[in-house]
Amino acid sequence: MSDHEFNFDELVESVREAIDINKGIKKPSRSFKYEEIDVVAIRKATHLSQEKFAALIGVSIKTVQGWEQKVRKPLGPARSLLIMFRNNPSQAMALLHQ
Repeated sequence: MSDHEFNFDELVESVREAIDINKGIKKPSRSFKYEEIDVVAIRKATHLSQEKFAALIGVSIKTVQGWEQKVRKPLGPARSLLIMFRNNPSQAMALLHQ
């Protein structure tokens, strides 16, 4: 058996496992839970409009609106940046304006 066949078999098994997890047949081996981020409160603490806040953090206004309407969740670096704003809005703004 070549390395390609072995890797393909692992991939197929992973897909089958994902399907079983999605159907509720099997439990995931691990899961991640993130605390909810109140983007409206964070933005309001900056005293900025959606448009200006979006420009400040480098995302589209549609993205901010999606977060605020809870249609989307901030992930990765955007989530980290929002946590910085939540914890200390004036310092986060100062750092971005340097």
